This record gives sequence, structure tokens and C-alpha cells, in this order.
Amino acid sequence: MHLSEFNSLGRTQAVEAVRPALDIPRWLEAVVDARPFSHRDALLGTARSAAQPFTPEEVERALSHHPRIGERAEGSHREAGFSRAEQSAVDPTDADVRRRLREGNLAYEEKFGRVFLIRAAGRTPEEILEHLSARMANDPGTERAVVADQLRQIALLRLEGLVTP
Repeated sequence: MHLSEFNSLGRTQAVEAVRPALDIPRWLEAVVDARPFSHRDALLGTARSAAQPFTPEEVERALSHHPRIGERAEGSHREAGFSRAEQSAVDPTDADVRRRLREGNLAYEEKFGRVFLIRAAGRTPEEILEHLSARMANDPGTERAVVADQLRQIALLRLEGLVTP
């Protein structure tokens, strides 16, 4: 959707239009209520600012929508489409990568009690696995901050895909 169209939507429609980027009500409202935007950089700047900081509850809410890395999101909704596109570099027929991701995901979930989240867009499977391995050394507080940053990156990339200049 073009920025001018986003600016002209009613509040409820605008919230629904950007919800696939990040389903955190406070963030959605902050972005939508700051309209109209004169250019997309202003939109992205507002979205970036509204994403700092995310509360632990907001992060958990957002993570409930993210599949494990290496697993394909189901459904035809826009968020699932984003997830599949973001993970497109992970070849589902590569048994070794699938095994390593599955093992890494399980170890991460056991340690941190949540799904491993990374901005997969633009990263190779090896880069994802390297980040997963490195982040296992984080303490819970450091990892919470890393997850929130990854969530911000994902939200901004998705928002860029939703609203064109």
C-alpha cells in the first residue's frame, strides 16, 4: 500500500494494515496515531522509536506469532507470508541444516524458555546457525535485549514491505 493510502485509512483499518509487521498493540497504536507521514522515513523513524523499549510481555506476545527458524509458517495470512519469505534461504530439503536448526532451537528453548528469534531475511543458514550458537552463551538479560532488537529489525523490514513510498 502506498504511504498516502496508509495515511488516509481509518484508525482501525490502519492498525489492521500494519499488524502483520508486528502484533503489539502499543506499537501499532503509536505508529498509526502519528499519521499523517510526509515520507516513509518518517513512518519508519516513528516505528523504530515506538519499538524502544519493548516490555517482556510485548516480546512474548510477538514471539507467539513466530515459528521456529527452519519451520515454515502455515496459513495464507500476510504474517505467515512474511515469515516464509524471510526464511527462504533455509532449504527445507537440506537434512543437515534442518537437523542442526532443530537441535539448536531445542537447546535454546530449554535454556531461555522461548523460541529463538532472529532476523532471518538476508542471512544464510550458516549465519543463522552461527548466531544461534553464539547467543547460547548469553545470560537471560542480554538475550532479552538481543531478542527485542531482532524483533525491531523484523518489524521495520516488514513495515517497509507493507507501506511503499
